[in-house]
Amino acid sequence: MDAETGRSLAGLIRKERIAHLGTLRGGAPLVSMTLFMAGQDLAAFYVHVSRLAWHTQDMLQDPRVALSIAETDDGRADPFTLMRVSIRGEALNLKNEIPELKAAWLQRFPQQAINFELADFSFWKIAPRDARFVAGFGRIHNLSAAGLRALA
Repeated sequence: MDAETGRSLAGLIRKERIAHLGTLRGGAPLVSMTLFMAGQDLAAFYVHVSRLAWHTQDMLQDPRVALSIAETDDGRADPFTLMRVSIRGEALNLKNEIPELKAAWLQRFPQQAINFELADFSFWKIAPRDARFVAGFGRIHNLSAAGLRALA
């Protein structure tokens, strides 16, 4: 992957705020929309989710997950030219509140402050295993976790 393409991927991850989180539910895939935030070094991705949500219950049973992040549809004639990345990894429940993480989350999502008052919400850290980046039609790149971190 050339430097410009790497910058495009890092920019996509930092710009977009919505991801689709894939979990395993009873042996079958489940995908749901969630908010996310990437760590500065791209070595971790964070979600703040309710234990009432199916995806949270799934992560408690099986930590293998995937995040799908896509460029916002701008109405172009061929949506397959939009950038997107799928990140596979393992989820870990961060049971204790981390003040720096909470502050960064609220800076990114100020309207989510109410969720910190609810006892059923917690942060989950997703440690990437690998990623597949589609920079546009036919422009596909596979990355290891180390390759993803190198883009930071």
